[in-house]
Amino acid sequence: MSDVTTERGHHDVVVLGAGVSGIYQIKRLTDLGIDAIVLEADDDLGGTWYRNRYPGARFDSESYTYGYSFSKELLEEWHWKERFSAQPENLRYLNHVADKFDLRRHMVFNARVEAMEWDEDDRTWHLRLQDGSTTTARFVITSIGPLSIPTLPRYEGMDDFQGQSFHTWAWPKDPVPLAGRRVGVIGTGATGIQVIAEIADKVGSLTVFQRRPNWSTPLNNAPISDEEMAAIRARYDEIFANCAASPGGFEHVARWGFWDHTPEERRALWDELYDQPGFAMLAANFAEIFFDEAANRELSDYVADRIRGRVHDPEVAEKLIPKDHGFGMQRLPLETKYFEAYNRDNVHLVDITETPIERLTPTGIQTTAGHHELDLIVYATGFDAITGGYDRIDIRGVGGQALRDKWRDSPSTYVGVLSHGFPNLLMVAGPQSVSGSSNFPRAIETGVNWVTGLLQHALEHGHTRIEAQADAEQAWVAEVERAHERMLFRRSKGWFTGYNSNVEGHQEGKVRYQAYFGGAPRYATVIDRAVAEGYPAIDFS
Repeated sequence: MSDVTTERGHHDVVVLGAGVSGIYQIKRLTDLGIDAIVLEADDDLGGTWYRNRYPGARFDSESYTYGYSFSKELLEEWHWKERFSAQPENLRYLNHVADKFDLRRHMVFNARVEAMEWDEDDRTWHLRLQDGSTTTARFVITSIGPLSIPTLPRYEGMDDFQGQSFHTWAWPKDPVPLAGRRVGVIGTGATGIQVIAEIADKVGSLTVFQRRPNWSTPLNNAPISDEEMAAIRARYDEIFANCAASPGGFEHVARWGFWDHTPEERRALWDELYDQPGFAMLAANFAEIFFDEAANRELSDYVADRIRGRVHDPEVAEKLIPKDHGFGMQRLPLETKYFEAYNRDNVHLVDITETPIERLTPTGIQTTAGHHELDLIVYATGFDAITGGYDRIDIRGVGGQALRDKWRDSPSTYVGVLSHGFPNLLMVAGPQSVSGSSNFPRAIETGVNWVTGLLQHALEHGHTRIEAQADAEQAWVAEVERAHERMLFRRSKGWFTGYNSNVEGHQEGKVRYQAYFGGAPRYATVIDRAVAEGYPAIDFS
């Protein structure tokens, strides 16, 4: 349990969420002596790495680029065991950070915020929690994460199924028996791909229900030896500098000159990148693949051939190759022997565009082609990405305006941190920042540092109200749209855009400009200039 009293009271700052960004945010605030607490809806810290306990959950960013960079001592003492660390180790890391810096005493758990209302006269946010308690704060900083609200499909009979069933986000803390069981997984996005590859050899049978296949390339994970970890520690400054210079926040560096090389030279490069760890195939490739349709088509054909070479059944292989988008045009899942899972006799692929799911029954799933008897159903059906955490809270700004109404068609922010009409509400990893388009911890450290500096500026000058100017907000929205529309994925149906969202209230087929794709270096230039010029786009009073 937290040491913080359950008597909520008033605080200068309330931080929502004790995940990766909330942990760093409360560290920065308490270092400055600011009266601040964290309200966390779950019963412990960790956010994504507390909730997503499903088999196969792990980083797809190199571990040493995912950890915090703010403490030299922390960097020196932590040994990442794998190049891409798994969920249990990631959660241990976050707990280690919280304990090392004595941050738990600033956290309240089981404290889900249901509503927030701005009081213009008092310049104060009034927060109501699920348990009926209330608290007030001059400033609220949201650190609620871009993938914190899971979405379930809406099939008839879901409550009728008598076996175990849950979303991957709600995987039980207690071990889930797999041996000998008939398991169904619905969804083949990033989470589904991790789960399927991990459990295929552990279950009695595995039936995968796929709506749309995703491109995926090998993670190429490996242990990190003591010697390698020592070498990583010696070059941490270089590593983080490289990440800061990269559009995606990784060490991988893209190159230009697709058409300056022969097809044979391009294929030789791709052979090399395919065998490298992490996002090399995406982020160290020719930059033209994101802008030039012919370049992207050639790369897509290459990756399709690699999939065909790994799946024995040609018919199954074709079903696993996307036909509605090119490589890298949606969030790229990374995998470990995912495609090989379909070579197993106990793994079966069901294309639910050909034979749709009609309903769930007490004993399994009925499609138009027949019934699948199951003991366990896993919903790997994704999240209400980026704006979902905000929509879940009834946030009312100036004049009672609801934030979910303002953002109904698409979010509208100033640099992903402020939204006009909602004073003193500061967002870390908010919509239209780079957190949704780059290596998350690298983006949130930038975000936390900027939000903290803005808050420090306000407090030092006696300002009790911070609000983005409407014109500046619209100018940033236009910049977000420009960056998005120049990319080939501008009509992608992935969660980056919410284009084909199954979220109630989101219009199918309408793009939601939810993330900034101008690159982390350009974003850093914009927000650094704002500081240097005295925050000209923000009204202080």
